[in-house]
Amino acid sequence: MSWEIDYKKKLRTPEEALRCVQSGMRVYIQPGCAEPETLVEALMRRAPHVQDVEIVHMMTMGAAPYVAPEMAGHFRHNAVFIGANVRQAINEGRADYTPIYLSEIEDLFESGAMPIDVALLQLSPPDSHGFCSFGVGVDTSLTAAKCAHYVVAQINDQMPRTFGDSFIHVTELDAVVDSSRPLCAMKRPHITDMHKAIARNVADLIEDGAVLQTGIGGIPDAVLPYLMDRKDLAIHSELVSDGVIPLIEAGVITGERKNFKPRKIILGFALGTKRLFDFVDNNPIFEFHPTSYCNDPGLIARNDKMVAINSALQVDLTGQVCSDSIGNQFYSGIGGQVDFLRGASRSKGGKAIIAISSTAKDGAISRIVPMLSPGAGVVTSRGLVRYVVTEYGAAYLHGKTIRERAQGLIDIAHPRFREELEQFAQKTWWMQRRLSGETVVTS
Repeated sequence: MSWEIDYKKKLRTPEEALRCVQSGMRVYIQPGCAEPETLVEALMRRAPHVQDVEIVHMMTMGAAPYVAPEMAGHFRHNAVFIGANVRQAINEGRADYTPIYLSEIEDLFESGAMPIDVALLQLSPPDSHGFCSFGVGVDTSLTAAKCAHYVVAQINDQMPRTFGDSFIHVTELDAVVDSSRPLCAMKRPHITDMHKAIARNVADLIEDGAVLQTGIGGIPDAVLPYLMDRKDLAIHSELVSDGVIPLIEAGVITGERKNFKPRKIILGFALGTKRLFDFVDNNPIFEFHPTSYCNDPGLIARNDKMVAINSALQVDLTGQVCSDSIGNQFYSGIGGQVDFLRGASRSKGGKAIIAISSTAKDGAISRIVPMLSPGAGVVTSRGLVRYVVTEYGAAYLHGKTIRERAQGLIDIAHPRFREELEQFAQKTWWMQRRLSGETVVTS
């Protein structure tokens, strides 16, 4: 076959393949569990030969050695979503953060606002027609590959073959490196009693036939086991984790009532363990698409009963949601939260949920606050927020006045902090408070 001849001509050692990286270039690395570690290791060996190379990606599961202090001058990372492996470098000024909705990242590549010189990918071996699968991570990588001037692919026989808009032909690759190694797995988050209490309140809002989006973290993962008694649930999400497997195997997630892409799990990438990687391999119920598709609010809204479940770091008494920073210290990113809350809020019967623990630092501070911390960024505006859920209940804020919002959020705050929150609200918004069954207006 002609593609096989082409493939053999493009075979390189990792060092040979990475010679394409020159000083001043921008290099894209496939993120998540699909990170091409063999190519990243070779890129580090390229460091003495290059200066001012910008490395762009969403959250990766690998070590990110290019943000080490000794790599300064050779590499500088630009995160469009911050992972734990680069967080310190960003907050110390050794790396950069570009805040952006996940649905709009690919437009940066396509428009030329963020042109890609080299794309580093990890793909499945080619099939009989010469097509390689992006496996567990289509996300922004398919578009990056289309826009890059030079594409280097790590071909890994341990990368699952997945369906959807998940393929690239051998002829579209400039260099290939054979590598057989386990994918970067993400450890399942530790689920605490707090997570379970919040999850029960979130689960109470989810009806039979709902279409789910769950973000990253302990709270979204904790919700799934509480849905085992539901019927015909479905998924349209930027990502899935191991937690969906029991619901699929139990016949809870079927997609039978899904009116947009019925019976298909729509996702951009999978974050999990080898169990999840094996489960999506050649499994036609999973349909992978670029993030610009999965996170398009208009497409999300086409799902009736769309339920978006996302977490946050702080919510103030007016309903402003901070999710990407702790004060002026950047923590994660805008991500897909706004994309999915927008879509769910437009969905017929949809529900947009922010799920948050009432406290942090072992109960020392409240996550529901009078005002966001200085420097904290508003990811979800008070105009978009719908449900806020803690372990103490759910507050529905849409269409509510500032006074009503404040009271609803105080009611689901930790009891230890309710009095000071109410005192702030009374002083600031002339809240009404109840004493001995009587309504007293304070000013």
